[in-house]
Order: sequence, then C-alpha cells, then structure tokens
Amino acid sequence: MVAHEGHDMASMGGMDMDGTSSGSSMSMGMPMSFFTSTTTPLYSEAWTPASAGAYAGTCIFLIILAILLRALLTAKTFLEYRALQSAMKRRYVVTADQQTATDKAFNDANSMTGILTTNGLQENVRIVEAPARHVQPFRFSVDLPRAAIMTVAAGVGYLLMLAVMTYNVGYFLSVLAGAFIGELALGRFNQGAMSM
Repeated sequence: MVAHEGHDMASMGGMDMDGTSSGSSMSMGMPMSFFTSTTTPLYSEAWTPASAGAYAGTCIFLIILAILLRALLTAKTFLEYRALQSAMKRRYVVTADQQTATDKAFNDANSMTGILTTNGLQENVRIVEAPARHVQPFRFSVDLPRAAIMTVAAGVGYLLMLAVMTYNVGYFLSVLAGAFIGELALGRFNQGAMSM
C-alpha cells in the first residue's frame, strides 16, 4: 500500500503493511496503560515538556489546579452557609394582640422582646426568628455566584480529568497530591461551615 499526497501510514486508518488494522490504541495515539515519560503533552501539543524541569513544572501546575478545585468547592460551601445564615436572620414581628402567635413567640428560645414605635405610639412586641426552610427562594445575589463557582469548578475538574487520561504516572500522582493537600488544608473549613 502506498501513502498518497504526503499522508503517512498511521493517518490512513492505522493499517499495517499487510493491510490489517494495527488496533485502535495505535490509530488514536492514546496509551491504554500507565507509563512514565517526561515528554507527555498536556492539553495540547504546544504544552509538551522538553526537559525534566518543564515536566516538574507541569506536575506542580497540576497540583495547584487540584488544590484550586478543592478551594472552589470550599468557597461554594461558605457561600451556601452565608446565604443560610442570612435567611435565618430575617425576622418578623409578632404583636401582643395576636394571642396564638404570641404564645408561640414567648415559648420560642430564639425570640426576644422589644418596643415597636410607630407614629409616636409604642407597643410591646416579641421578635421571633423566621423558620428555616429546606429550599431557599431564588436570589440572584446567592444563586448567580454559586452557579459561577460551580461552572469554574466543573471546568477545573474536567481539566484534571484530561490530565489523568494521559495515563502519565507523574500527572496522575500530581492530581492525587493536589487533592490530598487541598483536603488537608481546606477540608476542616467545609466541616466547620456545615456544623455552624
């Protein structure tokens, strides 16, 4: 078989000289098992480490990227916690004339007494914390930043997945190291926000 117009044999469907297919792993150029190499491209052919130092820099980049993913997830948790705290602090006023609500208010440990002044008239009231709802109403100030953080986190997660899919052992271990360091540094903040 002869290659035409400058095409080599690998680009013509992965055929060997005898016309048989050489397998999908060779035609795709993607390995199917882990390997060690310091010249594995990352994300594009332009990002191919040419030296051991460039390879180490690429591994450090992947570690930082994995830590960034953990930081984004922690930021999302803090945003949700702050939104829940804000929702819990929205209060309503129960007047003394409403006996059933007042009875509930005086039995509520989170309530406090106060004086409401309107047009010079004073009235004793009980201020009660609003009950927390499982699903909060849609708010641009909360939902838009949360969606943006999750979009960036998804993008970073997919970049890390692509790095692992190169089957390069160094890249794989770098992603795991970044996940470990990120959890070690930021994991306690996640637990603290959820328990408050």
